[in-house]
Amino acid sequence: MEEKKHMVGGISRKTLERLPVYHHYLEQKNREGTETISSPAIALELKLNEVQVRKDLAMVARTAGKPKMGYLVKDLIGDIEEFLGFHNANQAVLVGVGHLGKALLSYKGFDQYGIEIVMAFDSDGRKVDTKVGGKMILPLEKLENLCRRMNIHIGIITVPKDSAQEVCDRLVNGGVKAIWNFAPIHLSVPDHVLVQNENMAVSLAALSKYLYEADKVNLPAGQREDPLEGKEGRM
Repeated sequence: MEEKKHMVGGISRKTLERLPVYHHYLEQKNREGTETISSPAIALELKLNEVQVRKDLAMVARTAGKPKMGYLVKDLIGDIEEFLGFHNANQAVLVGVGHLGKALLSYKGFDQYGIEIVMAFDSDGRKVDTKVGGKMILPLEKLENLCRRMNIHIGIITVPKDSAQEVCDRLVNGGVKAIWNFAPIHLSVPDHVLVQNENMAVSLAALSKYLYEADKVNLPAGQREDPLEGKEGRM
């Protein structure tokens, strides 16, 4: 299968990407009072392949699901949190203290997922030695050295795309093994470094397209656009 080409510690990157989706869904079911759930039910609601869901959960669940009953929701939530390291604080650094960078530095929700942004870096001397969200902003030239000394493995990039690859290279040189990239650019990294891209413009465009298509469906029949209008070979 395609996923076998991208393995991290014996688990595929695609599986790692799905686990937070399962966690969010299971927390919702837990709030609704659901006590047990099966992998087919999860697959159906999340529109995923049932076999894949069963394999994903088998990798993280400490207790196998029971026939006709499935998994205990609370236990499965705990197993996913344990597997993802929610309770083992991973330290991260952020590079680029613009509007987005400031928002991420001020966000308090990362602690819930075992992530702590310990400091930030910026090339703007006016921002250096100030604090945002209680995090000190340091000069960019100190990035590699401090990442190595503090054994930082997660880097967050919130700089313009023209600077993103240089920042990425600095993070990799500092020993960072995982990068959360908000810059609209494809980053070149060694095979051992994982990059998670967040393209907000594409996400917003997808939402806009969804609304556009939904509006067309909801139009009165006489106002709907004919998909064959203007095309040759019309039947």
